[in-house]
Formats: sequence, structure tokens, C-alpha cells
Amino acid sequence: MRPILLSGHERALTQIKYNLDGDLIFSVAKDQHICAWFSHNGERLGTYQGHVGAIWTVDVDPTSTMLASGSADNSIRLWDVKSGRCLKTWEFPTAVKRVEFNEDGTKLLGVTEKRMGYLSNIVVYAINPDVEAEQTDERELTIVCDESKATVAGWSYLDKYIIAGHEDGSVSQYDGKTGELIDNVPIHELNQPIVDLQWSSDRTYFITACKDKTAKLVSARDLEVIKTYTADTPLNSATITPKKDFVILGGGQAAMDVTRTSARQGKFEARFFHKIFEDEIGRVRGHFGPLNTVAADPTGKGYASGGEDGYVRVHHFDKSYFDFLYEVERERINRMS
Repeated sequence: MRPILLSGHERALTQIKYNLDGDLIFSVAKDQHICAWFSHNGERLGTYQGHVGAIWTVDVDPTSTMLASGSADNSIRLWDVKSGRCLKTWEFPTAVKRVEFNEDGTKLLGVTEKRMGYLSNIVVYAINPDVEAEQTDERELTIVCDESKATVAGWSYLDKYIIAGHEDGSVSQYDGKTGELIDNVPIHELNQPIVDLQWSSDRTYFITACKDKTAKLVSARDLEVIKTYTADTPLNSATITPKKDFVILGGGQAAMDVTRTSARQGKFEARFFHKIFEDEIGRVRGHFGPLNTVAADPTGKGYASGGEDGYVRVHHFDKSYFDFLYEVERERINRMS
């Protein structure tokens, strides 16, 4: 499984996203650039220029027509994927830490930072799918997170819920139409922030990554924790592979937090866990620093990781890899039966 190294960023990666077809990868970093790549060979398709601060988040709509990004310059920008033209800019009083389109690309969610007397908000805008149309300034929803700031958020199946992860380790479930808080459940250790939230392909459940060294599989309907995956290092990201029963975790301690001894041990690896059995079944090394973001190809053919070292590494699973995992899985099932 030889990786393709993509070196289009000058600073640490913050988020990677595949489009729905799995043929494009979008990456953002602290260097103010959004890069688009072909996933099969790593060729750079183009860059999107306009933000004047670190870019924290990116998402692409289901048709790969529009791209959304959120930045430390206190804005969400909407882009035409094909031309690179900025279609709309929404301004906020604080940085934007997360953006996500809903299932059909008709709504866009954003999460703003808590800072300078402003509370963290989850905002929702209606999106016109026509790139030539005027996009609205009016918010469809504003959810004020006054208990604990939201760090990540996203849409469940059929836009039924907005699910948010918080700084205090809890997860909230909001009504997708009204924004009303339905439930808030402590999922992770108290005051250990949830730093990533990614969906299953049908959006009925999601995986969280937390600084408490665990990732959890959680049901969107009732916020019940289904599975827990425990690593030996703080996590920054977690993703669910769509075709096989695995999850991929990425993390690693920041340089300022480690001694020389533990740094040499090398915790900068993508960790593979069996989704059902919760066993760690493998690691992939390569990054020269913490993994800040991992993303699974929606077609199940591979995954990509982005690190503090500024590189994106794209991995395509080979046949022997699938066969090996199948044998391990089958042996475990036989032992249990």
C-alpha cells in the first residue's frame, strides 16, 4: 500500500474531504490555501484563493458543484468547484471551525468559535444549487451554544437532526428544522474536547474523536454509544470505512507535549480498528508529526491523511490487504461461535 504524497501546503493540514464519487480530494491547511486533487494519481486540479487566515474546515456538496470553507478570517466562503470562483462570503465575529453540507446540498451548516465575548454558534444557510444564482444572506437557523462551545457539527439522515460535539466532551442532538435542543449526552471524559465527527454512509450513526484518546461510534437517533476504540495517544480525527467493517483513527501528541523519549517511539500513525470487535488490527506510518485529519474514500478504495508536517498521504487499498483483513475477521468470528 504505497502512498501518494501530495505536497501542496506550506503549513499543517486541518481537514481533508473526498467528494461523493471519491475521485476528488479537497485539502485545507493553516496556509490559507484550498487545494483540489485527483485521488487516483495525486495530480493537483487547482487551488482556491481568497481567505486571509488559516482555513480550518472544508466540505463539498454531493454533486461536486460547490465547495464551502471556514476560516480564521471569520468567514465562510462558497466556491464554484469547476471555475474556482468565490460565489458568496458570509462574515462572522469569530473564526469558523466547521462547515458541512446536508445530504442533498440544499443547506450548509457552520460552527463559529467562542471568543472575545461571543458565544459559539451553529448557523444554517439555505443553498441555491445554481452557481449563477444569488445566495442568501439570511440564516435559516442560529443555535447558540451557551453551555459548552460546539467544536464540530453535522447533519444526520434526512436532515432530521443536527448533531454537535462540544468542548466538554458531550454530544448534543438538535431538531434539524427548528434548532431546538432535544438531548445532550456526556460521551467522552469531562472537559476533554471532541475534535472530529464523521458520518457513516447512511448518516444513521457517526464516529467522534476526542483528546481523551478514544473514538466512539454513536447512534444519531438516541446518542447511544455503540462502540469505543481506545488509542494510546490523543486523537485528532476518526473516519468510518464504507465497504469494510473498519474505522481509522489519526492523532499523536503535539511536539510541545512529548518528551524526547516518547517522541522517538513514534505515535504518528493511522490506526485501524475493527468496527464491530473494537480490536486494533493495524497501523500505517509515514507522517513526521501528528495526524490532524483522516478521511475515507466513499467508494471504499482507500483513505487519505493530513498531518502537522504539511503533507497529504493518499493510500489505495490493494487486493492482498483486503484478503488479509477478511481472514482475520473470519477467524475471530469462528472463535466467537
